[in-house]
Amino acid sequence: MKRYERFADDIAELIRSGVLGPGQRVPSVRYASQTHGVSPSTVFQAYYLLERRGLIRARPRSGYFVNTHASRQFNEPQAHVPVNVSTEVDVSALVFSILESMKDPQTIPFGSAFPSPSLFPLQRLSRSLASAGRGMDPRMVVTDLSPGNPQLRRQIALRYMVGGLMLPMEELLITNGALEALNLCLQAVTQPGDLVAIEAPAFYACLQVLERLKLKAVEIPVHPREGMDLGILAQTLEKHPVKAVWSMTNFQNPVGASMPEAKKQELVELLRRHQVPLIEDDVYAELYYSAQAPKPAKAFDTDGLVMHCGSFAKSLAPGYRIGWVAAGRFAQKIERLKLMTSLCASMPAQAAIADYLQHGGFDRHLRKLRYALEEQQSAMLGAIARYFPEQTRVSQPSGGYFLWLELPEQMDSLKLFRMALAQGISIAPGPIFSPTRGFGNCIRLNYGSPWHPGAEQAMETLGRIVRSF
Repeated sequence: MKRYERFADDIAELIRSGVLGPGQRVPSVRYASQTHGVSPSTVFQAYYLLERRGLIRARPRSGYFVNTHASRQFNEPQAHVPVNVSTEVDVSALVFSILESMKDPQTIPFGSAFPSPSLFPLQRLSRSLASAGRGMDPRMVVTDLSPGNPQLRRQIALRYMVGGLMLPMEELLITNGALEALNLCLQAVTQPGDLVAIEAPAFYACLQVLERLKLKAVEIPVHPREGMDLGILAQTLEKHPVKAVWSMTNFQNPVGASMPEAKKQELVELLRRHQVPLIEDDVYAELYYSAQAPKPAKAFDTDGLVMHCGSFAKSLAPGYRIGWVAAGRFAQKIERLKLMTSLCASMPAQAAIADYLQHGGFDRHLRKLRYALEEQQSAMLGAIARYFPEQTRVSQPSGGYFLWLELPEQMDSLKLFRMALAQGISIAPGPIFSPTRGFGNCIRLNYGSPWHPGAEQAMETLGRIVRSF
């Protein structure tokens, strides 16, 4: 064991034993270095390790503090292994019935798919919209049809470049949100009846897209930390005529898993060998809590087989419905499909976001947003530690705004959904994330709204209902 690991274990024991309580400041790097006879570098490495374990967190210009949930160590959810057969997808009726019940603005939105609008610079965006509207050239009605506003595409290409990925603008297509991008990608590479490998659990919108396009699904289990099981995916590709793989490689919805870079590279190489395209749903890419943004699988694509889909809905502009795809070898086909369906995304919205990216301080906003989400995650984990049964397993993602909870086996999450809704609390029950209606004892909780006494009370109520089963 390395010296920083031993030091981290010593601090962890102080936390578990209660010597360092929730919310307390841990020794400063300088003080710890002097009193324990280790270098500042060793202390930093130990604190980074404790951060990854979810025991402490850094506060800007204040030091490191014990997380509110740190006295209780959660087990992570298990990676369920589904039966490896193709499945007709028929989930929309269940999904729509649950989404309809969440529309009451008085309901605590733990079941929502969106972060709170209060976290976004909507007034500043409005100024960009007004400015872009005044300066809009009427000829844009023709010139900015698909692939989209060139200034916006240039700004997106620049963000890829900053992340180390050089993409030609010709590969970028602006869409009506990421969901249209994902739809177009599937249409470009499949026909009705084809088989698509998806994650288990998977975001319910993915299932609805497959259902609408009359595609079949084969489920690949998701590890709560490392994402899609590539061993099972490899076996599936050998056994079944898979036409595409749909994966959220960063902060997967609903589990929150993120593939390590080496695994993303392995995924791309596996699909290259089989010549199977990857549809990479990366809408939470900007919502990371670490010092560096995670690379997409697209960064390892040399054959143009990866279609990387993103959106501003989760990071900047909910409601503007502006997404994009870096479409690789499929760019021309997807552009033509776009022209055949919706022509182009909203021109004023495209121009407004282009203006904001250039002049509005996007990175400054993102830093505030990430900090808020990380604080809210800590608050929800603390509430789970206080109110939920000991057997509860919880994901602890390093980005996004969802927690995936695996509850005791006797739990019926659909029944829990109805009981919670009667108390004014929405949750997302596990069966809506699987074409086979699996994950019956699992729920997804959204921590994307600022924490307040009502949220704390709702978690206490929810925990009490769970304990009653």
